[in-house]
Amino acid sequence: MYEAMVTARRYEERLQEEYLEGKQPAFDISAGPIPGELHLAAGHEASGAGVCQHLRDDDTVTAPHRPHHIAVAKGVDLKRMTAEIFGRETGLSKGKGGHMHLFDPDVNFACSGIIAEGCPPAVGAGLAAKKRNTDSVAVAFLGEGAIDQGAFLESLNLAAVQDLPVVFVVEDNDWAISMPKDRVTDVENGARRADGFDMPGTRVDADDAVAVYEAAREAIGRARDRNGPSLLEVQVHRRMGHFMGDPQAYRSDEDKAAAQQRDSIDRLESDLRAHGVDDETIDELRSSAKERVEEAIEWAKEQPEPEPADAHEDVFTNPPSGVTDGEPNVAKTETGGDD
Repeated sequence: MYEAMVTARRYEERLQEEYLEGKQPAFDISAGPIPGELHLAAGHEASGAGVCQHLRDDDTVTAPHRPHHIAVAKGVDLKRMTAEIFGRETGLSKGKGGHMHLFDPDVNFACSGIIAEGCPPAVGAGLAAKKRNTDSVAVAFLGEGAIDQGAFLESLNLAAVQDLPVVFVVEDNDWAISMPKDRVTDVENGARRADGFDMPGTRVDADDAVAVYEAAREAIGRARDRNGPSLLEVQVHRRMGHFMGDPQAYRSDEDKAAAQQRDSIDRLESDLRAHGVDDETIDELRSSAKERVEEAIEWAKEQPEPEPADAHEDVFTNPPSGVTDGEPNVAKTETGGDD
């Protein structure tokens, strides 16, 4: 877990550096090697590592728009994920998805920028596992700001009705973009959402990887043993803005300082030392994570960018006339005219 967490933290620190290149002093979201938005999850690492430690490649994970720590913990190919974020041809989705739409079928991982969108596909994966009579499970990660979304509540209902092997993991970082939790949600403990669907609901009150691991072991074990779905809420902390370039004017200095002090990596490192892990081992893990991240970023930056014409591949409609060298595939109406 520690290795996954320090890898995710270092990865996002480096993405932050690469992302800001060319975007300052006046923030230009379209400039630099990583255009568009970038949502970082520094402070969330305990959630991804504690849960995914129990998962196999054949288990399905869906993640929200802040996905990197979960992807690292699930074993997503770091080089191809980085190439995707940089918009390169060798990325997981040929550079077309970006950081919010990562997809790695080798480890059954996907994410989306749509709030709570990952819940229905996770339920579908759970239903598929049940019909195939396998012991695979599905895990849907979402933020606390998503627990009032219809897709989430409908997914809870269907998972409960069909008794599916699904675990819903709510990452509570106290902020739904710029809105504090108590202004958008009627419950302080999001795990209580499980009460209305007759499924177990558990909250981990601290971003403690070991506590998350223990709670996830019970929930995932329950799902794998075909005893139905569970809901797990984990307290995490957002150490950065909602997106890179977010001035966070809505957030007090005290709140930002508190988030910096609550570091799940430091907590786990202290636990390791208390259990006899020496400094040399910890330094080796940190050094290895740093090298792996640097290798992935350098590899991604060397990869080719897609050709403009590639924008018309992997889509559900033909390109308009004149865009490609070949003749467009024009549909014919019943009267014989062009449609």
